[in-house]
Amino acid sequence: MKKALLILSVLFISMSYGQEVKQVPQINVSGEGKVKVIPDQATIAVTVETKGNNAKDVKKQNDEKIEAVLKFIKKMNLEPADYKTQRVSLNPQYDYEKKKHSYNATQTIEILLRDLSKYDELMEGLVDQGINRIDAVTFQSSKLAQYQSEARKLAMKDAKLKAEDYVSVLGQKVGRAMTISDNSQTYYPQPMYAAMKTMEMSDASAPRQTLAVGEINITANVTVSFILE
Repeated sequence: MKKALLILSVLFISMSYGQEVKQVPQINVSGEGKVKVIPDQATIAVTVETKGNNAKDVKKQNDEKIEAVLKFIKKMNLEPADYKTQRVSLNPQYDYEKKKHSYNATQTIEILLRDLSKYDELMEGLVDQGINRIDAVTFQSSKLAQYQSEARKLAMKDAKLKAEDYVSVLGQKVGRAMTISDNSQTYYPQPMYAAMKTMEMSDASAPRQTLAVGEINITANVTVSFILE
């Protein structure tokens, strides 16, 4: 019985080696899809910074200014979920020449502004209430998922078009896709810093323009293997 099993195993191995591995003709191409979008909202990081020689007084002054800032934000009718304290710090600083300590207190508020038409009013009010540092203004889109989907579809179309270009001179056709790899990087909105200066206008009553929103690019990258027919 053992001898019979051994003979069968040898025959199976011999048959396996005797079979040729059939290779499927393929083409590997990359594709890119890009969607340009006008931002409709912004994330704003602003800070109140106070300095002094007494830690308790410095912290108290900072808290009072932040309280005024938060009251103003509430008057702007922003949703409570759209603003939050991002960072709080109180650090001693030593002056080696005067040989004494001073203190620096900061509190940073992050605000999601869903209506960019309120940008000027918001920024001016924040400064009036004690904000003395604008850390970043990041423009973004509320329809990010929709535009990412569009970019992915464009990337696939780009990949197929490239494949068709390559094989058009060979008398072959592009068949179904064998593998698809998504090489897209995670989208992170890029910060854009907006100046607080206003442009000179002939009509003083005209609305002031203090930022250029511009466009943001949402990009998708894929690698696709197509069968050649």
